[in-house]
Amino acid sequence: MLFKNRKDAGIKLVRKLNNYKNNKDVLVIGLPRGGVIVAYEVAKNLNAKLDIIVVRKIGAPFRPELAIGAITQDGELILDNELFQSLGVKKEYLDQQVEIEKKEAQRRLNLYRKNRSPLQLKDKIIILVDDGIATGSSILVAIKSIKSKQPQKIIVAVPVAPPDIFKKIEKEIDEFICLEIPSCFDAVGSFYGTFPQTEDEEVIEVLSGEI
Repeated sequence: MLFKNRKDAGIKLVRKLNNYKNNKDVLVIGLPRGGVIVAYEVAKNLNAKLDIIVVRKIGAPFRPELAIGAITQDGELILDNELFQSLGVKKEYLDQQVEIEKKEAQRRLNLYRKNRSPLQLKDKIIILVDDGIATGSSILVAIKSIKSKQPQKIIVAVPVAPPDIFKKIEKEIDEFICLEIPSCFDAVGSFYGTFPQTEDEEVIEVLSGEI
């Protein structure tokens, strides 16, 4: 166990981000659901504003747990082309799933944000936070979405990620802060003492400042 829980992980991440404390150009972006809990601790301790990007994974046919890609609420899409081709996924299936997941991402975004307007990312220093990275598809499509908004700088800050994914993501951003890069990587939850599923209500509370 490396982290007691998501709150503990966020507090430990902040120690590596102190250079960005009280900087009015810094915005913290969390990935719902679990990543928002970590991001809240980062934003609170840096005295920065918090927002979200909702990402949905696109599952393979008959194997929904296997991600062949990911899409954001804005329709930004990335695909694992090698996996997509090796599985022989049909375009009709992909198009259908893209529409389903994009609508679900929009539904969740409206649920979480309520009537609050999104933060403007142009020329801002973005700290993108999740509770850990496994395949990298979610964080990569979030990076793609953020880049389209023309930020000043993109920093990814996560508690744990596997070495191969770390190298892949590092090429796409300005700075990558990862507390642990274990050579033997099983699942993100295995590095936490407690790792319960984060509920929608928790995300809503965090974003509304009720905790």
